[in-house]
Amino acid sequence: MPSFDFTSKVDAQALDNAVNVVKKEITNRFDFKGSHVVIDLDKKTFKINVETEDDMKMTQLLDVLVNRAHKQGIAPEAFDLSKNGSQIGKAWKKEVEVRNGIKQEDAKKIVKLIKDAGLKVQASIHEDVVRVTGKKIDDLQSVIQASKGWDLGVPLQIENMRS
Repeated sequence: MPSFDFTSKVDAQALDNAVNVVKKEITNRFDFKGSHVVIDLDKKTFKINVETEDDMKMTQLLDVLVNRAHKQGIAPEAFDLSKNGSQIGKAWKKEVEVRNGIKQEDAKKIVKLIKDAGLKVQASIHEDVVRVTGKKIDDLQSVIQASKGWDLGVPLQIENMRS
């Protein structure tokens, strides 16, 4: 039976490259000259710790981070910017989580969207992957086309297409 997997993965090397490009760009920008800026990537937990002098520079820095990561092939939806930064002393700190893998509630939403589409396919959740199987490859391609219109806030990739 033909099948494929919906996944949501971020390449650790591409993320590391994006953070390094941001560090280099910030040191060369005129508006950040002499400013206290720290960007650290924790590769194990996929979290980026950012520290700046004020809230405005934090906003600019996060904008540069998302843009540079997008140029490295990382979708902007992969960054969880919803947590507010906090001011500790004279510095603003913020922890940006990078979404890696499909969470259980997002996987359930994907399965529900597939079932609501009324196509002759089955969707099942396997840890952080949603596997879609069907009798015809055309049905799977219909699911792929439908998935392009979904707004889940999670970047989706399609892997392991088997016929």
